[in-house]
Amino acid sequence: MLLKDRIAVVTGAGSGIGRAGALMMGKEGAVVIIADRDAVSGEAVVAAIRAAGGRAEAVATDVSDDAQIDHLISTTLDKHGRIDILHNHAGIQVGGALTEVDSEGMDASWRINVRAHFLAAKLAMPSMIEQGGGVIVNTASNSGVFYDREMIAYATSKHAVVAMTRQMAVDYAKYNVRVNALCPGWVDTPFNDPFIAQMGGRAAIENYVRTKIPMKRWASAEEIAEGILFLVSDRSSFMTGQALVIDGGESIA
Repeated sequence: MLLKDRIAVVTGAGSGIGRAGALMMGKEGAVVIIADRDAVSGEAVVAAIRAAGGRAEAVATDVSDDAQIDHLISTTLDKHGRIDILHNHAGIQVGGALTEVDSEGMDASWRINVRAHFLAAKLAMPSMIEQGGGVIVNTASNSGVFYDREMIAYATSKHAVVAMTRQMAVDYAKYNVRVNALCPGWVDTPFNDPFIAQMGGRAAIENYVRTKIPMKRWASAEEIAEGILFLVSDRSSFMTGQALVIDGGESIA
């Protein structure tokens, strides 16, 4: 097992990519702390990991609330004594161009997509330094390395995640803490619902996928989970400060 007995915290783990990554970590031997604002979804992921022979527990967490992030990290450290892997995945998608996005939408994008990643990493970092190393993965998007039309709040926040990840990596590599960004493209999960609505429905997005993505299809959440496993395991032991783009070629087309 690639992650035997490692303690992994995953935010936004109740569905989609977060869920798939958490299941993968559980399969590979990690003790997975499932953090999601939907307690029922979080417990369902725990049950799935345990049913497959893995170990997991849920901590209901809304990452828009600083106190809940603090609770997540502190209770994990109190119970397990360490955090080996932190996957900051929880995020939101606010669509619209400059004149269409209100200040609240921009603030929410920043708070959940950037600031929550920052705070969880800040709280986990001292223990990672003390224990001699760790891994942090911050979910950005391929929108963090190129630009989507009419997605100012989302693209701005995801570019910030990539920049923040690289700064963390430079500052903490000397402590054997690796920090990388996960940058998925179109993945067929409920997370895309706001953008699908913005584009005019499922048929419109299916046409976009066929015509704009060189591989002419969506990714599955399980395909992205393979990338997560690479980033959190020793398979990427000499990799830090990178943005791993998994998007079927969309960002280079």
